[in-house]
Amino acid sequence: MDPFGGHTMHLFKLDSMKGGWFIGDFEPSVMQTKDFAVGWRQHAKGEPIEPYFHVLAPEVNVIVRGRVRVNDQELAVGDIFLVHPKEVCRIEFLEDTDLVVVKWPSVPGDEYPEDVRNYGRVTV
Repeated sequence: MDPFGGHTMHLFKLDSMKGGWFIGDFEPSVMQTKDFAVGWRQHAKGEPIEPYFHVLAPEVNVIVRGRVRVNDQELAVGDIFLVHPKEVCRIEFLEDTDLVVVKWPSVPGDEYPEDVRNYGRVTV
């Protein structure tokens, strides 16, 4: 028996999920859990992303398409990078890029801009 109470496949659409996140402690979700979050993140070349950090959750990123610069290191398809809690992540999309992202636990709102840290608004 599957965790959804039936014996048939369930079908979901990625574009119906919020920002590519499809498992975690949020709705909509394929599987709601507080244990971890999984997302398929698509970013355009040059898309601006403000430097950020998490207080609680480590974040693993797998590059499945494209090239990025993360904290001054250039990475490409097949590279996996782990961002630790309280570590600021500075990312630049050098090409259109797809990432599979896993965070644990799933803590909605546990992402902060670097300037919050710098101005003491979050205890790290």
